[in-house]
Amino acid sequence: MVTTKSAQRSVGLAALYLAAALVAAMLYFLVGTDSLSVTDPGDKVDLLVTHQLGIHLMYLVSYVGFGLVLAVLVLGLHARLAGAAPATAGVAAAVGLIWAGTLIASGMVYIVGMGSVVDLQATDPAAATAAWQAIEPVALGLGGAGGELLGGTWVLLVSLVALRAQALPRWLIWLGLVVGVAGIASTVPGLTAAVTVFGLLQLVWFAGVGIALLRERLEDVDRSETVPLVGAAG
Repeated sequence: MVTTKSAQRSVGLAALYLAAALVAAMLYFLVGTDSLSVTDPGDKVDLLVTHQLGIHLMYLVSYVGFGLVLAVLVLGLHARLAGAAPATAGVAAAVGLIWAGTLIASGMVYIVGMGSVVDLQATDPAAATAAWQAIEPVALGLGGAGGELLGGTWVLLVSLVALRAQALPRWLIWLGLVVGVAGIASTVPGLTAAVTVFGLLQLVWFAGVGIALLRERLEDVDRSETVPLVGAAG
């Protein structure tokens, strides 16, 4: 179990940050820039030039920052679950930390690569386009564009241990199992659309974990405040 109320609060807030970062990224990339509809390599570079600052900030929030905060959640849930199934919880924590590291790497590759390509585009647009065609797949691969194997495996393992320990609300555990299966399934050719299911349901799962942990902490505080002191005058 999480050992202190302040630690549990930090873990709960971390989960809520992850949910908020996913919402922000979806709104920005789907609505703000409509970047997913841009497929021509030259147009992609033009998009980077036009929205460099916004994309830079969003990758800091939704990849670099996301990975750092994810590590807090991974370690916090490991502390909460390790007593129920130490081996499985340990594997889950290892996978979760690897996932956090690859997301940070993805964000940094994208940010640094984008800066170089934007500078190059001013003098040699063709070379900038060719460079981005080499850089973008690396960033996307690290970020899980080829399938959410790491994220799916982590959520699945955490949910399996939580099911055994009854350490999270039951609905949240079953949602986590669905999220995990969807993430792993998204790596299978022909099932890549499952990544959308993974992303949307994972958002709900992060929010649910955060709310559950914060609510549990508040209930613990309320109980501690209502326990009468031994020897107090009646």
